[in-house]
Amino acid sequence: MDKKILPWLLISILLILVVAIMFPAGKNTPTPPILPWDITVDANGNTKVFGLTFDQSTLSDAQKTFEKEAKLSMFASHQETFTVEAYFERLYISGIRADLILTLNIDQASAAQMFKRGLRLSQLGSGEKKITLDQADINTAKEATILLITYLPAANLDAELINKNFGEPDKRHTESSGITHWLYPKKGLDIALNPEGKEVLQYTSPAHFDQILKPLTQATKD
Repeated sequence: MDKKILPWLLISILLILVVAIMFPAGKNTPTPPILPWDITVDANGNTKVFGLTFDQSTLSDAQKTFEKEAKLSMFASHQETFTVEAYFERLYISGIRADLILTLNIDQASAAQMFKRGLRLSQLGSGEKKITLDQADINTAKEATILLITYLPAANLDAELINKNFGEPDKRHTESSGITHWLYPKKGLDIALNPEGKEVLQYTSPAHFDQILKPLTQATKD
């Protein structure tokens, strides 16, 4: 082998190793980066975050964006109201690790039929029922649009960091547990700061913000 070629070969190998370390396989590194505080609301009131637009983007769109399959489940409350959720575990979005839960836009009549066709039912400690959907309903759910996103970051977020990146909230609401919600209704965002645990961020469109606000006001009444 020509001795002049060897140094260039070593440099090439080192560059490949550096790229492999900085951008491990399976971890999204989009350009420009997708960040949790990059929230836009268009003229029609449609919110976009993580590259997804509420009431327009589907679960299939999300799986393409995150390059990962979600785990789908249905939940039935005490009042027999149904929600269908898609769970993305251990996502790396622009190098930031988090779990993501998408609540899908599926009307109650359709959800009730999915419930009847469910393959397995389990009772949760909260009293809710968790249902495993059959494959046909999973395929249907993949084409449903996104109503709400719950973002569970691996790292703790303090008030200073949140204020720096998201700005001052329009309102604050503190639960009896000590959890304080920073509310941004114009963005469709609720950030729950937990002094004893991890923070939770919920996103939706401003038109659906009452779905986030209602449980908080109901808890205060109770």
